[in-house]
This record gives sequence, structure tokens and C-alpha cells, in this order.
Amino acid sequence: DIKISTSHSDRSQIQSLPPLQPSINPKHFRDFNGMITNKLLLVGAVLLATSSTVAAFAAQGLKRNSGGTFFHSNRLSPATWALHQSSGEDPLEGMSEERKKNLFQSLLRDLQIEGVPLLGCDANQVHTMSAALWTTMSELSESDDEQRACLVLEDIPIGALQAFADDFLVLKTQDRLMENLKELSRISVSIVGKGVGPAMLIETTARTEAEKAEKNARAAAVGNPDESKCTAAVKTFVDRMVIREQTCPYTKTPDLAGAGLESKGVKPAAVAYRYSPTTDACGAVAAFWNSVCELIATPEDQLSTTLLSLPGIGSGQSAEAHSRFAAVVEIIGRYLCLYRGDGMFGLVHFHPSYERNLIEPQGTAAYGHLPPQSWLRPMLKKSGNLDEAENFTEEQLEHSNYQRRSPLTVINILRVSQLNAAAGPLSIFDLELEDGRTEKASGLVTYTRNAIRLGNIDRATLDAAVDAEVAMTK
Repeated sequence: DIKISTSHSDRSQIQSLPPLQPSINPKHFRDFNGMITNKLLLVGAVLLATSSTVAAFAAQGLKRNSGGTFFHSNRLSPATWALHQSSGEDPLEGMSEERKKNLFQSLLRDLQIEGVPLLGCDANQVHTMSAALWTTMSELSESDDEQRACLVLEDIPIGALQAFADDFLVLKTQDRLMENLKELSRISVSIVGKGVGPAMLIETTARTEAEKAEKNARAAAVGNPDESKCTAAVKTFVDRMVIREQTCPYTKTPDLAGAGLESKGVKPAAVAYRYSPTTDACGAVAAFWNSVCELIATPEDQLSTTLLSLPGIGSGQSAEAHSRFAAVVEIIGRYLCLYRGDGMFGLVHFHPSYERNLIEPQGTAAYGHLPPQSWLRPMLKKSGNLDEAENFTEEQLEHSNYQRRSPLTVINILRVSQLNAAAGPLSIFDLELEDGRTEKASGLVTYTRNAIRLGNIDRATLDAAVDAEVAMTK
């Protein structure tokens, strides 16, 4: 199972969530107020289960009117008012469980009075929780209006919800990322009642004229991408770069991965090509988590890996497009690692103008990316390729970027079990860098082999291939 941190400040405190039950109905969570549409982001099997939340709310004392919505006839309760006004570090300290329960019910009722939809979700693991959160955030983000929604996750520890809310708050203070994630600035995420119950309140402010212009510019940059053309272009890239150039020796066709690992317990299985036309960062993260849900729900011998195409994220080959791509995939990796999902999945990021020297952090490892270009020469030396280490020009080393230059933004979601089988027990090693530092590195054989192969192909040939595949998407 993906592990979940029960404390944002001390991630060594880990709790495993209960296993996903096979009887769960593969549907999206239900909107009980009819204010948010049920929307699955183009993934065939997503385990965001519809729960019996009506019964749960009824047990808490909420009633439904003839129109199907919940109502409560009282004004804001004294307990609720006291909690909102509390300035203490922990207003819940010393409060009995019964009082917390009653206070949580009161807060939900107050939200109902204010017209906030309550969305119940049966998520009981990190991946379903994350898919629910980001899909809800995506739908609110798509609208230009001020909106609010409350997501009730009764089977998720409050510490896990708090970790998400705390990190999202930190993210919004990080100017380097927010410069390329402008749509997140109008979104706020908080725990209902400061953690009195397992519910998240997601709020958006109304878009300003400047924010509307930014949103429209994103849409104009990508135009109207065609899924079939984009998928065909990605498969052409896989055939050229991954198979014919052998940048991954365990993929033999664009539709089958894991070949050659049978002796290590891995059976070759299908490659899933998934697609989302979203231009919104929340939409991209939601599509990612829905793809993760599908991988977890599908046996490994039926589905090996997923290639998620996101043509609306960092569309084009400009510096601005690359910065947008880099920021979005960084937060995708960030929220996977927040709950230690990197122990279950590995990521590989692709973009038409992929440039490792422009990825942060530039001088050390970045999750889902190539090793820094400054590491390649020491890696060539480490692998015994002394001639290339001494004689390759910096331009030749830059050619290594082309193994990640796909026709559009793509995220390859890989099962760690297969990565471990392919890498072997000696995949992590100490690398002595030219500046005297020693760093932990991995993928010595693969990255040096690819650097040599691509370094010996002239740049014009590489550029022509990328341009031809980009043209296929039009």
C-alpha cells in the first residue's frame, strides 16, 4: 500500500490505510446538492466510489427536504462560533470525542445553510483521496465564479487531510512555482473546524480580468487538440526513441512493456495511453491521480505502465511552455511523494523542448527527470567510458535531452516493482562530481548508454524527428 503520513511535521509517523475492497463500485463521488458535475478525467477505471453518504448524514442528524438537499433550521451554534473565534494553537485540545462529533455536525449544517455542497466520498486510501481532492479542485477551478465545496472523507485520517492542507498553503507562498501556476492563487483548502472532523473545504475566489486573460491564453496556446492525433504522435515517439534507439531495453513495442524481465517475476503487459485536454494545473494533477487509481486497480500482468498525455500543459516549445510544464509536473511529483507514493510508482516526464538545465534543482537529482547534465561526464567515467567522458563536447552531452523530447507533455507512470527488477541491486551508487561533491545517483548503465548513443547523432537529425512528431498532433 501507499503509505500515508499521519503528521505533517513528522513524516516518520506512518500509517497504512486499509486495502481497497474489490466490491467498491468504480464511480466518482456523488454531489448531493447538484452543484458540481460528476466528471471523470478520461480514465476508464477510476476507483472513486459512490458511498452511502446520505445514510451517514442522516445518522448525524441532517435531514433532506423534498428537493433532495440537506437543510438545518438553526442559526450558527454557540460551539461553532466559539471555534471560529478561537485564537489558541489547538482549540480542540481537551474536547471530548462526543463534543467533537456534535461540533462537526454543527459545522456541516452551517455549511449547508450557506449553500455549500457536501460531497461524500468512500475514499479509504491515499490515491482515491487525492483523486477526489484534485478532481473537485479542478472543477471549481474551471469556473470563473466564486465557489465553495466541502468534501467529506470519513475513512481518511485527519492527519492526512491536514498534511495536504498545510502543504498546499506552503505551495502558494513559493513564488518560483506560483509564477507558472497562477490558477492556484485563487484556490484555498482548509480542514473543516480546524480538524474537528474529516472534511475539507475547498474555496475559489472570482477570477479577475487578468486571471481570465491568463486562462484564455492557456486555452488559445493549445487550440483544440485531437486525442487520436496526440496518441498516434506519442506512439511514434515511443517507437523511435524508446524502441529503435533502445533508450529502454524492456519495451519492445509501443503497446507492450516489461519484456525481458520474466526471469525476475515481471510478465510483459499492456501500455495504457491516457489523455486529458485540460489546460488547468488542478485538472492535470487530477488526471494523474485517476491514472494511478487505474494502475492500482488493475493487475500488473494486465496493465504494465501508463503514458498520460497532457497537450494543454506547457503547449508548444517556447521557454514559457517549458516553465509551465516543469512547474506542473513538479507538483505532481510533490503530492505523490507527500504520501510516499514514490515507493509504489516512479515518474518519467517528457516535453517537446525538454531541457534538464532548466529543471529545478539544477545541480542535483529531480524526481522524474534526467540526472543533471553536469553529472553525465562523471557518470561516463564511472561506467568506464573514458573516451566519451574526455572527448564529448557539452553540445553532445546536451543531446541526452532528446530522450525526453516527446511531441507533447507526457508523464510515464511506472510501477516501482518493475523499476527494481530492471535496475537490479546495484542501481544506487556514489557519484563523485567535478566540483568535489559526492551525490547518490542511479541508472548508470541506462543514462550513460543513452548519452553516448544520442551524442553520436547530429542535432539536425534529432530536431527533425521531434518537429515531425509535433506536426502529427496538429
